[in-house]
Amino acid sequence: MKTAIRCLASALALLAGCGGGGGGGANLSAAAFGVGATAIVPSPAVPPAPPANSSSTPPPAAPPANPAPAGPMNVKVTEVATGLDSPWGLAFLPDGRMLITQRGGQLRLRNSDGTPVNGGADQISGVPAVFAVGQGGLLDVVVDPAFASNRRIYFSYAERDGTNPNLNGTAVARAELDTTNRSLANMVVIYRQSPKVDSTAHFGSRLVFDRNGYLFVTMGERQLDSQRAFSQDLTRGNGKVVRITTNGDPAPGNPFASTAGAQPHIWSYGHRNVQGAALHPATGDLWTSEHGPQGGDEVNLTLPGRNYGWPVISYGQEYGTLTQVGEGTAKAGMEQPLIYWLKSDGSPWTAGTPKSSIAPSGMAFYTADALPAWKGNLFVGALAGAALWRLTLDGNTVKSAERLLADRGERIRDVRQGPDGWLYLLTDSSNGKLLRIERQ
Repeated sequence: MKTAIRCLASALALLAGCGGGGGGGANLSAAAFGVGATAIVPSPAVPPAPPANSSSTPPPAAPPANPAPAGPMNVKVTEVATGLDSPWGLAFLPDGRMLITQRGGQLRLRNSDGTPVNGGADQISGVPAVFAVGQGGLLDVVVDPAFASNRRIYFSYAERDGTNPNLNGTAVARAELDTTNRSLANMVVIYRQSPKVDSTAHFGSRLVFDRNGYLFVTMGERQLDSQRAFSQDLTRGNGKVVRITTNGDPAPGNPFASTAGAQPHIWSYGHRNVQGAALHPATGDLWTSEHGPQGGDEVNLTLPGRNYGWPVISYGQEYGTLTQVGEGTAKAGMEQPLIYWLKSDGSPWTAGTPKSSIAPSGMAFYTADALPAWKGNLFVGALAGAALWRLTLDGNTVKSAERLLADRGERIRDVRQGPDGWLYLLTDSSNGKLLRIERQ
């Protein structure tokens, strides 16, 4: 009986930590919008020694114990669309219309107001078969910077192996979008995570173009105990961020192009499951959000050639236990996060108790003027933590954090800034929603 109870506890913790649970933890709302002053954990003041020939990540300053809002601002949340089946990724076309992926394998085209095109028949044909099991399926979507001339989009998805259906992995495809006929043409798979493995979890996967037109792809380490150590192995795609051309070749200047045996597509390594990514608007650097296990979710400044530590170091615990993951929380040559969470609601963690995860997903820097008090802030969606986190920044230092939308109790899968200057969110459920945050 005791063994059965321990197994059940471990399974429940696994679901919550990976964003499988829908609970949002304690409500820290201090206002009608669900904003609460929360405690966040600064990274150690002294970072580990960086890899050779690279600069160290600036150590963050401790945030205020009770961070105050940036200023009074009345906002409202509008449900722009409902009835979406496990939506995962959101991208805006140049004309303001939207592409929305659904994990089951559907790509939908919506008008700029969120309504379906074509009187409701908004599904785009030509999407390849996806491995829609566990956390797998159709994942992120991005629009080519030159879409106006080439009509190209890119999407990531979980793909079965062609010869062994038990194996699967993350893939990225490129296609030309015909919005009139709602179809994809000239679809080609440009990148595949290698090797494929027998797992149903931790596929990543966000897509972000850098300023040179190269594509970042985030990939999970596939969760299994037998796989996670490969995050440290440069010969494998587990737990990596890669940077590729639009044809899928390694992007010029990648850090391991001359490293014997290394996959030349790799940009950074030592990741667990990165499901949020965005370019810093001022520096052009890649920032990512990453799932910890039981606690230890992170936001990282993701630089070329750097090792982000998993599973050697972590701020999380093994599922269903109080056991620290790996060797500790820091090690020379491994990067520290800019911020990490130890409890799903952002409250302080008490030693000797279980940690819990926010399960971070999509993220976006806010750069518009429509919400002036939030300009320059970073927004991170939370799945298990069922909230939207607003991080105020000073350069690469996280100064404070606020937990938004906790009162709604909805899992936030993706976060995007719209062309109208408002924030758009996708909620993760079989009756998912497209939300818009705007001023009243």
